[in-house]
Amino acid sequence: MSKLILTHEVDGLGSAGDVIDVKSGYARNYLIPQGFAVAWTRGGEKQVASIRAAREARAIATREEAEALKQKLEQARIKVSVKAGAEGRLFGSVKAADVAAAVSAAGLGELDKRKVTIPSAIKVTGDHEALVRLHEDVTAVLGLQVVALKK
Repeated sequence: MSKLILTHEVDGLGSAGDVIDVKSGYARNYLIPQGFAVAWTRGGEKQVASIRAAREARAIATREEAEALKQKLEQARIKVSVKAGAEGRLFGSVKAADVAAAVSAAGLGELDKRKVTIPSAIKVTGDHEALVRLHEDVTAVLGLQVVALKK
């Protein structure tokens, strides 16, 4: 087992600044090379404190603000324009960054792409859903309208 400090949020493990124990291979082959974690050291407590402070600064301050943003996001229909073939099949798929950019373009605020989860790959045009974790206890369901990009 390896003791690590998460530098980014990882689903199923924790948030940035958390100290976790994972199997050595998972740490060595995935978390550390991808930049999601660093090895824990005795001096790492200062690093944990700075990571947590940065996370709190980026987080939406209160649950009430998160609830208000959730209401705005769930009432809106977000239009995502992507390259598509003749039958509505996409060249690739819709990514979390595409959803975050579409929300920003719609004037509904800035979303961190790491907070956006797409339950199943979106590979065709039409209506789809994505989840956005706004706060520890608040998750919004985004209605997406995926359309072919005009040439």
